[in-house]
Amino acid sequence: MSAEASVGSHAADSARPAVSQPACHNTDEHRNRGLLGSKYVKLNVGGSLHYTTVQTLSKEDSLLRSICNGGTDVNTDSEGWVVLDRCGRHFGLVLNFLRDGSVPLPEDHRELDEVLKEAQYYRVQGLVQHCLSAMQKQKDVFESVCCIPMITSAKEEQKMISTCRKPVVKLQNNRGNNKYSYTSNSDDNLLKNIELFDKLVLRFNGRVLFVKDVLGDEICCWSFYGEGRKIAEVCCTSIVYATEKKQTKVEFPEARIFEETLNILIYENSRGSGPGGLHLLDSRGSGSSLGAGQSEEEGAVGGDRRVRRIHVRRHIMHDERGHGQQTVYKD
Repeated sequence: MSAEASVGSHAADSARPAVSQPACHNTDEHRNRGLLGSKYVKLNVGGSLHYTTVQTLSKEDSLLRSICNGGTDVNTDSEGWVVLDRCGRHFGLVLNFLRDGSVPLPEDHRELDEVLKEAQYYRVQGLVQHCLSAMQKQKDVFESVCCIPMITSAKEEQKMISTCRKPVVKLQNNRGNNKYSYTSNSDDNLLKNIELFDKLVLRFNGRVLFVKDVLGDEICCWSFYGEGRKIAEVCCTSIVYATEKKQTKVEFPEARIFEETLNILIYENSRGSGPGGLHLLDSRGSGSSLGAGQSEEEGAVGGDRRVRRIHVRRHIMHDERGHGQQTVYKD
């Protein structure tokens, strides 16, 4: 009996590896063939569910192909969904790129950067290059565009000027804010001021912030700001007094406007580093000359800080009055 028991025990022991080995082999085979054994794949990417094919996931030499080939271990839930611990917001875009070879990318730079990060994680090189090319195009476009902010409120203007680290030039033009008729050359001069503004924007793009104000009280007025405060002002409008009626006159002091724009460049690199160009500008004193018919007023603001206000041709000239009209000077 003991011999038979020993033989039976030995036979049972020899049979156990034969039974357990196939079971272990089947488990590994099931794990590695999880995606290879079926045509379709169910993916749960951060809670976002996607249903696609092994063929789509295997189009590029990527992490997704490695998952399909069994080269990368994956976790599968009880319902057969392959769980990927990533945000699923842009995974649909990754799948569409694998399906079609190209895909429209978001225009927002932040979203485009998110897509790039996902493409790099999944090692989809085609989509990575597509994102990098789109970013380069955006950079080229942004560098070649001049943006001119439009002021919508006094609060917005104050915040924009106080927080800007560049000198600021503001053109305020509101043709409708006029009680009287315009002189014959006023419309032409108003357009010249606007054209000069556009030319200055192109010339000093990136160095000076140019803003427009079409809601203010002035018909045509230039303001120049440095270190968050107003440095100079050039008012281009005046009232013409004649015997019959009053008229509004718009001038075009091109040289003076250009000079003040150059003066404001003193403040280009001085924001946040003390007075900087302030002393240079104040030491300028009376060195700059005013053109004919121009007057300069200086008002004290905060001690020695002054704002230069220039008004051009505040009275009618002899060659502008009509025949038989009396000239009245008004300062």
